[in-house]
Amino acid sequence: MQFRYDINGLRAIAVIAVVIFHFNPEWLPGGFAGVDVFFVISGFLMTSIIFNGIENNTFNLFKFYTSRANRIIPVLSVLAIVLLIFGWFYLLPSDYQYLAKQVEKSIIFTSNILFSTGGGYFDTNEKTKWLLHTWTLSVEWQFYIFYPLLIVFLKKFFNISKIKKIILALCILSFIYCVFSTYKNPISAYFLISSRAWEMLLGGLAFLFPFTIRNIKIATSLQILGIILIIFSYFLISEATPWPGYLALLPVIGTYLIISSNIQNNPLINNIIFRNIGKWSYSIYVWHWPIVILGVYFSISNWWLYGIPLSIFLGFISYQVIERKKLPTFQSWKEIYKVKPLYMVVFIFLAADLIKKTNGMEWHYSNTIIEALNEIENTNPYKCDDDFQKYNYKLLECKIGNQENIKAIVIGDSHADALTTAVLATLDLKKEGIVSIIKFGCPFILNARNNMDKDQTCYKENNERIKALKKYEGIPIISIARWSEKLQGETDPERIRGSNTPEMYFGNTPLISQNQMFNDFEKNLKLTVCSVKKHSPVYLMQPLPEMNFNVPKTIGKNFLFGKQNADLSITLTQYLDRASDVRNIIKTVADKCGAKIIDPTEILCKSGKCIAQYNGRSIYRDGDHMSEYGNKLLTPMFKEALNLTK
Repeated sequence: MQFRYDINGLRAIAVIAVVIFHFNPEWLPGGFAGVDVFFVISGFLMTSIIFNGIENNTFNLFKFYTSRANRIIPVLSVLAIVLLIFGWFYLLPSDYQYLAKQVEKSIIFTSNILFSTGGGYFDTNEKTKWLLHTWTLSVEWQFYIFYPLLIVFLKKFFNISKIKKIILALCILSFIYCVFSTYKNPISAYFLISSRAWEMLLGGLAFLFPFTIRNIKIATSLQILGIILIIFSYFLISEATPWPGYLALLPVIGTYLIISSNIQNNPLINNIIFRNIGKWSYSIYVWHWPIVILGVYFSISNWWLYGIPLSIFLGFISYQVIERKKLPTFQSWKEIYKVKPLYMVVFIFLAADLIKKTNGMEWHYSNTIIEALNEIENTNPYKCDDDFQKYNYKLLECKIGNQENIKAIVIGDSHADALTTAVLATLDLKKEGIVSIIKFGCPFILNARNNMDKDQTCYKENNERIKALKKYEGIPIISIARWSEKLQGETDPERIRGSNTPEMYFGNTPLISQNQMFNDFEKNLKLTVCSVKKHSPVYLMQPLPEMNFNVPKTIGKNFLFGKQNADLSITLTQYLDRASDVRNIIKTVADKCGAKIIDPTEILCKSGKCIAQYNGRSIYRDGDHMSEYGNKLLTPMFKEALNLTK
């Protein structure tokens, strides 16, 4: 095929958008649609190669695969090696292990399947995934494998004309499935080939059903319309747009029109800048995302100033040194041992697998780093919420210690679970015990619903809890929860999901104002506490300080970078900026219902700073849950409040 300047310009339009979006989404909120442009281009080029070969009886499946491998694998392999070397020096064991897993899946082109089981492409915690962008390469490679096989198979039964109609039908069916899947299972729809195939097939249709426009003005107008559709989509859509849904038609149809119009001399897309960016586009794409993550990892401000030029520069170097090096293609499967990219894949896969199986080469880290990271697993050993799936969300009353002499009931979410043993430490478990009524993500408050839980299991659980507590008449009930997160959204970047709207709401709709949210919270917390207070003493714990970062990992990272004495505390003012509204409501409700307040800041924030470490050791197991080491700092608080003695 003759070199297509319009397609080369399309590559530039696509990669520029993706790079800008990844470095600063506010500049180009829909820049991620550049990937859809790439998919249409791939479909067009692959279809032209396959059908031209079949119609001329020259198509060779093995040659097709080796040429694709020669094109894609070398640059990806060099990136993988660079990242594995980088990880040896700069990543913590668990992060290095996960990087190796990403490398392993990326090099065999199944990373899209790996990432489809995560939090979603736009979640903030995805920005710890160095090879997240390789999902597109995996989708394309899967298309390269199955598409020619399908056409070769169909050729045995149908003529070319009927095969073209079958591809048209498959494109339509794939699009219908894509729209359905985007709303039914958006994460899988985003990453998997089943909902992306139509974009590549539509590119193929641009080759299979070309339309010839003899009027240059009309053809140019169609090309400009295509450019407008693509650029418009970059500004119209955003992370909040269900994608890829029907709106993906905008960049996809735009790309289709540009390819079909076949105008080569439009300076809008055929200019010296786009010609070069287009040539380097694959390498720019491969290198840019790890550069984005590099800035996030080292917390470099205004990273785009350096990151964008660096992405283009590395793309240029990669193109010149790696991509332009021509590797031989082969005609026969008997020559598979001559395919050099195959050896790259095997070597990198084995290296990544070794790193993965040795827990991120854990042996090469210092003991201080390992000890710091061990705090992540230093959790409540009683596992009172482990079986909630097996029990189909049946209320679990987990009794610990002497079940004949229950001294307290701890009720709430995972924060309550994390502090359970702080209460236990006040007791002689041979003589006394507690009941733990815990469900992760489920604070104890009536009528609360969760927009992340379509079955509203927490709503049901709290109705069961209020009934169950009546049989523990006279026994102190300690309610602990991460109220701030439920009412105001997540603060830990590793756990932020999408738009990060508050999970909790009351009534029939989550779309309420913050003031209404707090009013509903106070009303229903009062209803809950006053109901329980009729038969038992109630203790409401004020929110724990949230560090907004993973404390053990940060300590380990500081040791890795030689910053052992870094102060990780937050100020009391920072804590109150987030928690004061919730604290005031809890205080008001406690006063109205005759409940008592337990305030962890009296211990954790005594000096005006809320500590993250004690004696150089993390008191948290992540950014907001106390570890088993840290929660014992609060044992005197529970002992005093409950007047319990060992």
